Amino acid sequence: MTEPRWFSQPYPPEGASAAEGIRNQLGRPELDLLTILVRESAQNSWDARLVPASAPVDYRIDMWTVSPAHTGAWRELLLDGAPAGAQNFPLRETLRRGSVRVLAISDRGTRGLGGPTRADDAVGPDRDFVSFIRNIGEPRDTALGGGTYGFGKGIFYLLSKSGTVLVHSRCRTAQGGYETRLIGCTLWKSYVAAEPQGDRRYTGRHWWGDTSGDVVEPLVGQKAEGTAQRLGLRPFGPHETGTTIVVVDPNLDDLESADAADYLAETIAWHLWPKMISAAGKPPAMRFSVTCDGVEHLVPDPRETRPLNMFVAAYEMMTGPDGIGLECMKPKRYLGRLGLVKRIMPPLEPSRASRMLDIEDLVHHVCLMRPAELVVTYRPGPKPPSANQGYAGVFRADEAMDEIYAKAEPPTHDAWNPQSLERPESTFVHTTFRRITESLDRLLSLGGVARPGASNIALGAASSLFSGLVGGVWGIGGATAYSKPGSTAPRGSKSEDMEENTTRPALDRRVPGTAASGTARTAADGTAGHEGSSADSQPFANTSETDRTGTMRRRPRVQYVGDPYYDDRGDASVLVQEFRLPVSGPQRVRIDLAVTLPGTGGRETDPPIGASMPELIGWEDGAGRLYSSEAYVIEGGESIWRALVRPAPDTMTEIGIKVEAVKTP
Repeated sequence: MTEPRWFSQPYPPEGASAAEGIRNQLGRPELDLLTILVRESAQNSWDARLVPASAPVDYRIDMWTVSPAHTGAWRELLLDGAPAGAQNFPLRETLRRGSVRVLAISDRGTRGLGGPTRADDAVGPDRDFVSFIRNIGEPRDTALGGGTYGFGKGIFYLLSKSGTVLVHSRCRTAQGGYETRLIGCTLWKSYVAAEPQGDRRYTGRHWWGDTSGDVVEPLVGQKAEGTAQRLGLRPFGPHETGTTIVVVDPNLDDLESADAADYLAETIAWHLWPKMISAAGKPPAMRFSVTCDGVEHLVPDPRETRPLNMFVAAYEMMTGPDGIGLECMKPKRYLGRLGLVKRIMPPLEPSRASRMLDIEDLVHHVCLMRPAELVVTYRPGPKPPSANQGYAGVFRADEAMDEIYAKAEPPTHDAWNPQSLERPESTFVHTTFRRITESLDRLLSLGGVARPGASNIALGAASSLFSGLVGGVWGIGGATAYSKPGSTAPRGSKSEDMEENTTRPALDRRVPGTAASGTARTAADGTAGHEGSSADSQPFANTSETDRTGTMRRRPRVQYVGDPYYDDRGDASVLVQEFRLPVSGPQRVRIDLAVTLPGTGGRETDPPIGASMPELIGWEDGAGRLYSSEAYVIEGGESIWRALVRPAPDTMTEIGIKVEAVKTP
């Protein structure tokens, strides 16, 4: 049986596309090659899913070094009949080096690359093989699919330093059986070769396979399976269909292989999270995995990963009864649905994957998607008035509008460009952006009305209006006592349950935006501080007292440790104030929560109409154990405790901790 060899495409008399032109069809994308690889290959896998599907599509990325047991076969099989000269065919040098690195993108639960293997025979709807291997610019044949004209497959060749991929696929035949196919492809650059008949021009496209006929064909059946085994490729199961594309010598953008695997796993989560979540009792549409040299690199769970969990919440809002329908009025057309969520959240720690999307320390973006529910882009909106507030949105185009939004996308499918459309189609995309902006303006408008007699300023509006003043708060730092001393020796004039007053008298040393109380506070814009006097500038008086027996007792007090800060707990952000009770003995702590109006001295302990109040979640000890009672008895000492508070949106939260002695037998 004929061994596979290379065939290089000469220019035919009628002309053909040069390899450079095909490689350049992706344009100059803003995303890096690894990100485009994830987006384009997953889109291909989704469009090739079996319908109806009995299980999610399995999508995986594997990287490895070809083992010594297979290196000889790679050189023997892939150098036979290869064009001369590394300049025209760099795979030669790649295979002659000591080791060969490969990256494989695989899907299962898809239909594989079936149909005719010759372009002139592909006259019916089943033409996956020729669309991927031979033709360029095929229009999509999947209703509501993610792809459009198939230019995205060029990413496989761009990612390979030698421009070479191997395509291993299994599909169903017209007779109902299964067929395995294996073919190699190189896309490099056109060149002129000196031949006995004279110089001849070549397109720079090369195929590796069965060259016994008038056109190179893939290896099929047992020959394909045996050759794939010799190369060390993962085999297909008896009733398994799908495709594996092996990128030879991948360009990892100067990342180490393990780091590249982590980046690919995170990129999958950012760009494919809609396919990872279960909805309406159905399993996720796709399953994802990444390995490097046999070691699995976990793909983050979007429901458990910040800030993707906000986009998941926005998606569920969009698909639920609270979703917002967007319309264009002139000409009248229903555009799609929008879901928005707003949360108090600590600043993000940007990663390589989030930076690629221009998402740094704050989320203020709307995820755009078509009905295929593949992420197109994250469109930034106006920044919220608070640095510790963020919002996420999801817009999904209506099915009737899918073709219009698809036409607005570049070859990399990572934007909607209305300028590329004629009217009225461009009007629909422009109006989509305008409607989203209008919805964001409503989301960020700050409501809430103060109760009569307290203030005429809405809490949210005041928080935004005076947020600049809070930055000038004068604080005395951590580990300093701010509360008025109380007694560890119970007095007859007070019951055990009576709390000491922790509010300090007003001080002269204040700046606009502070409150004269022995409390810690934080604003929604992230500025935090303690109000009060420093121990050095105004020492506490009467820090001890004499009980009935004449014994001197130290009064209990609270030491706040550092400023309050935001922290993630589950799918919510909470406000944390660390403290200690330096006086020994059992003491009961209670929380004193309020919202403040910066610059006015206003302090609200009852919620205004239409507003919420902060609430205590519980008391957390140094080991992370949470006690959710409103009052809790703590043994004084040097241990650090944390008060966890759920803040009220669009307000400045004031935290006070009250302490009292507990009678001991």
